[in-house]
Amino acid sequence: MALILPTQLVTPCTARSRTASPYRHSSLSWRRTLAADVISSPSSSSCPSLTPGGGGGCVQVQPLLVKCTAAAANLAPGTPVRPTSILVVGATGTLGRQVVRRALDEGYDVRCLVRPRPAPADFLRDWGAIVVNADLSKPETIPATLVGVHTIIDCATGRPEEPIKTVDWEGKVALIQCAKAMGIQKFIFYSIHNCDKHPEVPLMQIKYCTEKFLQDSGINHTIIRLCGFMQGLIGQYAVPILEDKSVWGTDAPTRIAYMDTQDIARLTFIALRNENVNGKLLTFAGPRAWTTQEVIALCERLAGQDANVTTVPVSVLKFTRQLTRFFEWTNDVADRLAFSEVLSSDTVFSVPMTETYKFLGVDSKDIASLEKYLQDYFTNILKKLKDLKAQSKQSDFYL
Repeated sequence: MALILPTQLVTPCTARSRTASPYRHSSLSWRRTLAADVISSPSSSSCPSLTPGGGGGCVQVQPLLVKCTAAAANLAPGTPVRPTSILVVGATGTLGRQVVRRALDEGYDVRCLVRPRPAPADFLRDWGAIVVNADLSKPETIPATLVGVHTIIDCATGRPEEPIKTVDWEGKVALIQCAKAMGIQKFIFYSIHNCDKHPEVPLMQIKYCTEKFLQDSGINHTIIRLCGFMQGLIGQYAVPILEDKSVWGTDAPTRIAYMDTQDIARLTFIALRNENVNGKLLTFAGPRAWTTQEVIALCERLAGQDANVTTVPVSVLKFTRQLTRFFEWTNDVADRLAFSEVLSSDTVFSVPMTETYKFLGVDSKDIASLEKYLQDYFTNILKKLKDLKAQSKQSDFYL
């Protein structure tokens, strides 16, 4: 049986207006419950059923619902929430940390929601942000983090070792419900380009369904679809080439318009301050779309050495996905290998950005190209390697 989407948000406090208020009420009590009945998908979204395992055989999972009730004696308006108060969810990630850094540079009061972890996110505190511990997979930990927050910027995604739906679906549903009940004024959600066109990929389908859930919530929001991060190419291609290690690639014709996460963060705050963007769906893409082979060739040229490339046919990835679907304990691996379905098609993850730049008042010349980004990286890293090599030739002699 396929996973079913909830019909609507849990009704917020009955004493509250359905219009989001810039004030917070005290004595909110929260409880976590499971939906009692099978709930159908929103009629307005036409969102397909979630099938993380692909096809039939999925176990039906009821979404978590977070309900809010308020004591009638404590409904007086509280302290107004400042528009500069933002909460960044997933602040330690590749994109999240750039969003935090940009927000602090622009004078926002930044609160970061991070999971409890053995290694504390001290670098966020060192930058000047406030760090609060919460976990999207534990909805009862969310409400306290939203007190005094005007805007939520959601950069979070699940860890590779956990089921995709735990954070990216159930956790996001709980976060949106809490935001609605707490009267959050704005919600920025990062999604994936073309997620509506690939229901066969669990993460992309979940992103699309989350978009619809957010739209149906009535929260003032902006959805930003992304194509790919330049930062991810460093560990995937640049570092292995410099260290003479194997570089794993595919023979896929898919082209991706990678974008620097610093540019994504900058455009996000431009959009955040633009009232005309409220309720809009934007797509951010880099200046050019690249295949895997083109990215590797570029890294080889900038590094001045050939890569030890191991090409994995997409057909092998697809076969591996089919194989892992047979076992319950490898279903999560199968979900992540589902991107092979996208890679096997001649898909282009890119969009023309001329109108978006004009709409946001941005000069396209200020957006980093992949050539410039990787050139800066290799120039800096090769200089450091040269300096280290020179230092290693120096020796001190003691008598």
